[in-house]
Order: sequence, then C-alpha cells, then structure tokens
Amino acid sequence: MEKEMDKAIITVVGKDTVGIIAKVCTYLADSKVNVLDISQTIVSGYFNMMMIVDLAGAEKHFADLTGELNDLGEQIGVSIKIQREEIFEKMHRI
Repeated sequence: MEKEMDKAIITVVGKDTVGIIAKVCTYLADSKVNVLDISQTIVSGYFNMMMIVDLAGAEKHFADLTGELNDLGEQIGVSIKIQREEIFEKMHRI
C-alpha cells in the first residue's frame, strides 16, 4: 500500500549566490524529502524559490526539518521557511 502524500511548501529568499538550489536539494534528498515541484527566479540579484515537497518518506520530524532548514539558510545567507500545505492554503485564501 502506498503512503499518502504529506505536502509542504518551502520558500527560499535572499541575495543570489552560486549553489543555493544544490544545497537545499541536497539537504532534502539526504532527509528523504521528495521535491514535487520547484519554481525559482532571480530579480535584480535577489533569489526567490518556492518548492512543493512530499514529507511522507521523511526520516525527520517536521520540527527538526524546520530548524535544520533555518540553520542551512543562515549558513548560505538566505531565508528558508517551510509550512505544511494545509496551513499555507488557509493563510493564502481570499
């Protein structure tokens, strides 16, 4: 029986530098978090990325992922936020 998806939204914002996508995706892969969709853009030297991920296979608790992504963001000079999909949708309803 397949596991049901447990989706989350990850946003990454900051000054553009080499390797942001690689570092974030490497962390997610090492944590068994599957990237379902990714969109990124650079405007006037500022990097902005949004990812939809599946946490069903994650080997870490959501709180641990949140803290570690925050730490990774500090290391590479960007802000990384993760929200569960249902919270994200409720916050962005009109």
